[in-house]
Amino acid sequence: MTAPTTMLDPIETASRDEIAALQLTRMKRALAHAYQNSAFYRARFNAHGVHPDDLQSLADIAKFPFTVKQDLRDTYPFGMFAVPREKLVRIHGSSGTTGKPTVVGYTAADIDHWANLVARSIRAAGGRPGDMLHNAYGYGLFTGGIGAHYGAERLGCTVVPISGGMTERQVTLIDDFRPRIIMVTPSYMLSILDEFRRQGLDPRKSSLEIGIFGAEPWTNAMREEIEQAFDMQAVDIYGLSEVMGPGVAQECVETKDGLHVWEDHFYPEIIDPVTGEVLPDGQMGELVFTTLTKEGLPMVRYRTRDLTRLLPGTARSMRRIEKITGRCDDMIILRGVNVFPTQIEEQILKCQGLAPHFQIELTRSGRMDAMTVHVECSPAMAGVDARAASARELAHHIKSVVGISTKITVCDPAAIARSEGKAKRVIDNRPKEPTGG
Repeated sequence: MTAPTTMLDPIETASRDEIAALQLTRMKRALAHAYQNSAFYRARFNAHGVHPDDLQSLADIAKFPFTVKQDLRDTYPFGMFAVPREKLVRIHGSSGTTGKPTVVGYTAADIDHWANLVARSIRAAGGRPGDMLHNAYGYGLFTGGIGAHYGAERLGCTVVPISGGMTERQVTLIDDFRPRIIMVTPSYMLSILDEFRRQGLDPRKSSLEIGIFGAEPWTNAMREEIEQAFDMQAVDIYGLSEVMGPGVAQECVETKDGLHVWEDHFYPEIIDPVTGEVLPDGQMGELVFTTLTKEGLPMVRYRTRDLTRLLPGTARSMRRIEKITGRCDDMIILRGVNVFPTQIEEQILKCQGLAPHFQIELTRSGRMDAMTVHVECSPAMAGVDARAASARELAHHIKSVVGISTKITVCDPAAIARSEGKAKRVIDNRPKEPTGG
C-alpha cells in the first residue's frame, strides 16, 4: 500500500529546513492578512501589544494571543472573517451549546486548498484514482461530508454521497456497489458492522479495504476490532471546522503510527493546557494550530482542546501528532481521578461478552460523585449469570487500569442510542453548581 514517491506532493518529502522556510514565509503573510483585514484580530493583536512585523522566526508565534471557540460565538455570525462576506463561496458551522452554530467561511481558494489536502489524505490512507468511496460522513453544515466529498473527487475517486443514517441502506449499497473505501465516524462504523451481521452478511467478504475514520476520538483497540471484523485497513483522519475541516492531518497506511500534519498549511504547537506555555516536541499537551493559507477565516493559535504530542515524521517529512484519545473538555474528574471515555472503551474491548457500544452516566449521591457505565452485551451472550460475570470483569478492568470504582449496567443489544455523527459518550446528571448572583 506504499504510495510511489511520484504520486506525492514534493512538500511531503521535503527537508525540515525547506518546510520551515515555507512555513515562515506563509506565517508572515497570514498574520499580516489577519491584522489588515479582520477587525477582530487587529483589536486582539493591539490589545496584546503585538504586530505581524514582530514575527521574525517560527518561535515568535508564541508572542501572539490564542484564539478560542468562544471568540467565534462572541463574533457570531460573521465577525471574524477577513474577507467581505460576498467573497465567501461557502459557509459551514458546528453545533454550539447555545443552539447557534460556530460559523466558518471559505473563499474559492480555501475550498481549492481543502480539496487538495483531503485528496492528499485519502491517497496517504491508500486510496487511488478510480477507487469507489462510500462517504457516510454527514452532509450539510458539518464539514465532514462535503469536505470528504470534494477531496475524493479531486483525487479521482467515484463518490457515493450517502451521508449518515439509513444504516440498512448503507449496508445494501456497500454490498451492491462494492466500494473499496469508506469514510465515516468510527462509532457509526460499529453500527454498520452490526447491520452487516443482522443481514447475515460476512463483513470480511465485503469489498471494503480501507476505512478512513475521524470526527471523534477512538482507540487503537477499536482500530483492531474494526480491522479484524472487516479484514480492512483502518486509518485516522483529523480536522476541525474552525481550522478547515477534515484533512488537517492524516495517518499514512504504510505506518499507521500517528497522523502527519500537513504543515505546509497548518503550523502546530503543543501547549500546557493550564499555563499556555509552549511545550517541546514529544511532550503531551493541548494541540494549537495557526493556519498558513486560509483567506476567509484565518486562525491564529487556535486552541483545539485536543490532547496529543508532536513527533518526528516517518512516512512523510512533516511531523506527526499522536492519535488523539482525549480532549481537555471531555475529561471527567471523578473523585480526584482524571478519566477519558476512550479509557473506558479500551477496557470494554477487553471483555469478550460485551459490544463496543456504551455511555457513561455521572451522578452524585450526597457529596460523592458516581459513575455508571451502560454497555451492551454481545448478541451471543445468554443469561443473567453471563451478564453479571461480564459486568464484574469490566468493573475489575476499570478499577485496575483507570483507578476508579464504577457501577456496570449490561444492556440488551441495540439498547444504547446510536449516533450517525459523533457519539455522545458522557451523560452528566450531577446537580449543577449554583452560580453567584
